[in-house]
Amino acid sequence: MTNVSVAAEWQLLYDRYYRKPEIYQMRWKHVDLSRNKVACASFGGPIAVIRDDSKIVQLYAESALRKLRIFNSAGLLHSETIWKHPGGRLIGMSWSDDQTLICIVQDGTIYRYNIHAELIEPNMSMGKECDEQNVVECVFWGNGVVCLTEGGQLFCISDFDTMKPSKLPDVPGLTEDDMLQPTCLAVREPKYTMSGTVEVLVAVGDEIFGVEEDSVQTFRVDEPNVNDSDVQNDDYVNLIGPVQKMIVSPNGKFLTLFTHDGRIVVVEMETKQIAIDYSCESALPPQQMAWCGMDTVLLYWDEDLTMVGPLGDPVHYFYDEPVILIPECDGVRILSNTSLEFLQRVPDSTESIFRIGSTSPAALLYDALDHFDRRSAKADENLRLIRSSLSEAVESCIDAAGHEFDVTRQRALLRAASYGQAFCSNFQRERVQETCRTLRVLNAVRDPDIGIPLSIRQYKLLTPVVLISRLINSNHHLLALRISEYLDMNKEVVIMHWACAKITASPSTPDAHLLEVLLDKLQLCRGISYAAVATHADNCGRRKLAAMLVEHEPRSTKQVPLLLSIGEEDTALVKATESGDTDLIYLVIFHIWQKRPPLEFFAMIQGRVLARDLFVAYARCHKHEFLKDFFLSTGQIHEVAFLLWKESWDMGKNPMASKGSPLYGPRIKLIEKARNLFSQTKEHTFESKAAEEHAKLLKIQHELEVSTKQAIFVDSSINDTIRTCIVLGNNRAAIKVKTEFKVSDKRWYFLKAFALATIKDWAALEKFSKEKRPPMGFRPFVEACIDADEKAEALKYIPKLSDLVERGEAYARIGMAKEAADAAAQANDGGELLERFRKTFSQNAIFDTLKMPFQGAS
Repeated sequence: MTNVSVAAEWQLLYDRYYRKPEIYQMRWKHVDLSRNKVACASFGGPIAVIRDDSKIVQLYAESALRKLRIFNSAGLLHSETIWKHPGGRLIGMSWSDDQTLICIVQDGTIYRYNIHAELIEPNMSMGKECDEQNVVECVFWGNGVVCLTEGGQLFCISDFDTMKPSKLPDVPGLTEDDMLQPTCLAVREPKYTMSGTVEVLVAVGDEIFGVEEDSVQTFRVDEPNVNDSDVQNDDYVNLIGPVQKMIVSPNGKFLTLFTHDGRIVVVEMETKQIAIDYSCESALPPQQMAWCGMDTVLLYWDEDLTMVGPLGDPVHYFYDEPVILIPECDGVRILSNTSLEFLQRVPDSTESIFRIGSTSPAALLYDALDHFDRRSAKADENLRLIRSSLSEAVESCIDAAGHEFDVTRQRALLRAASYGQAFCSNFQRERVQETCRTLRVLNAVRDPDIGIPLSIRQYKLLTPVVLISRLINSNHHLLALRISEYLDMNKEVVIMHWACAKITASPSTPDAHLLEVLLDKLQLCRGISYAAVATHADNCGRRKLAAMLVEHEPRSTKQVPLLLSIGEEDTALVKATESGDTDLIYLVIFHIWQKRPPLEFFAMIQGRVLARDLFVAYARCHKHEFLKDFFLSTGQIHEVAFLLWKESWDMGKNPMASKGSPLYGPRIKLIEKARNLFSQTKEHTFESKAAEEHAKLLKIQHELEVSTKQAIFVDSSINDTIRTCIVLGNNRAAIKVKTEFKVSDKRWYFLKAFALATIKDWAALEKFSKEKRPPMGFRPFVEACIDADEKAEALKYIPKLSDLVERGEAYARIGMAKEAADAAAQANDGGELLERFRKTFSQNAIFDTLKMPFQGAS
């Protein structure tokens, strides 16, 4: 009897059954769909209702002001607002994929609302031409819209996320001269077209045009399979005649046309072949047309809803009140003033179980459970009959349970599946558990207080993540949290959204109390971003609450920027330095640098070593003047001096610095300033003296460059200056430098000897060696000659070396082994030099002759 009662509600269209269960009794009051514009979101989404200003309606006990009201699918009022926008009549409204309500008025202005009836700024426009010509019709699809103007022009927004309107090519026949108007529009979504852009189908006169971004083509229908040979292909479109209404199938493959003579023609979009051609009882165009899944087409006239399929007689449903058809992926929701129904094709699994007279394995399994409950032996008999196909029977019961809206029937089918599973060893037992989890979620959101009547197929297409998002946007946070926990999903999104909503809804709650409430829930989720919640609190004007919240944020990278945004620079600097993250510290430093006066900024960073050192490191490279102010404010005069000295060196890198007066200008002044600052501290006497001598040396070098007209002196050392003077033959200048800087005689002899050897003035070198006894002996002369690779000159001075070790080494360097050996033999160093020479001159027999005496001596 159960099977009979279930199947009695079905309607047969050719060989397929359809059912239309009632989902909700609508809970709204005094809502007449015929007096209002209605926009219903897909996937069981919200319903937007506003009084239709294109109709003359009688006002009862309501205000003359129009209200935009948003209900859930069960008719519970979610939010409302007064509509007071300029721009003319409301032409169309629809919900986008992210449940944003898009409203387009006559002048092309687009107003957007969220599910709480809050206006989303800024308002957008379809463009100047729409404003001038006025919009007369809108056709929406998932995330876009096409608008038709009074001038017959088409404008498109292909993505509501970007909101960029574009003009489509003009349609032949819609120019001002032709004075024709399209009878209807339809849209093929971009994901179903070859070009990847939206295709607008426009019916004008007897023709249909396909308008894309850069082309317009005529849509022609191929010849049908008829016996009348007089009907030619080119004339068949004319036989269809003017089209009064058309829609595209959900998968973009079929186009449904309602012709002027009351025929329904379904055409395959690619091949242009006709799939359905049915003559209706009325030639008046239906008020609404919709696809029921991919199987049938629904047409609605007043009080009559007709379902037409490819074969068989149509099915009629009669209503004594207006209805709205809401297409879904697996059926159509039918909204009336009093109820919400769901028309769908009966799933194969459900049909196999509940069809009258069915003897399928699933039906026998369901019947076996009934006999088992009544303790009848017929249960065992049924199981024996279907033992070979028991797995398929269990799967069918599980699948049928998933498609049911009635909880009692779900339970009965799942019990039947579990009963059969006990006798089926090779069936995946997780299948029942998975379906139970899914149905628990679906039953929870189908509750009238929630009002999201999803089918199992819609749920799988929508995904649990999106469902959770829609629940929290509707402020059903508790249910969203429980579903997240039940499905082992991340709870952070739910808790964060609840916290932000709680802050928004509690403007008068004290900060301390609200913080306690928030922390009680936020602590349920480890790793949650307190900074994001604190940002929302700051945006709501709760700066103190934001500061209290951000204290609980463990991640410095999120904590510090927020502290800066709410004006807590001191705390931000402390947190940044504690983290040790140089990028964060620099972020705080630059922020405070721009916001605070210099002295206040200096005081903040002075007490924090890491921040101070990073600032100094940056300022040394880029902000010398500001760094000087910092050092002066903190009493570090010597650091200012070092900066001035460095600036003088940097100035020396300029090619113009060594030519003429600029040397006596900035560079000397900077060094003298540095010397004065160094002299003010006892600890930097050496630096003061060095700066003084540096300035003196620069002056002398500049004079030398002026006199020699060669820019080769400035920024060289004292040694190089003396050597260069000697090389140039300016002995007087060399002696002056020696005297000014008190160069020792030892260094003087080395410098002059090497300079004379460089220019190979051997006579002058010999004369210099004879002026007086050199303070270091003749070693500088030997070294200079050897470096110049002049052995003959070196032999003049090597015999004069008093140190036998030095003499031996000198002979060895010029390759005179015998003389080196003689000197080494005379040296009193225990044979160390001789042994070293032996290794150097291993092929020379001279050292072998000296080997035995030394061994005997040792």
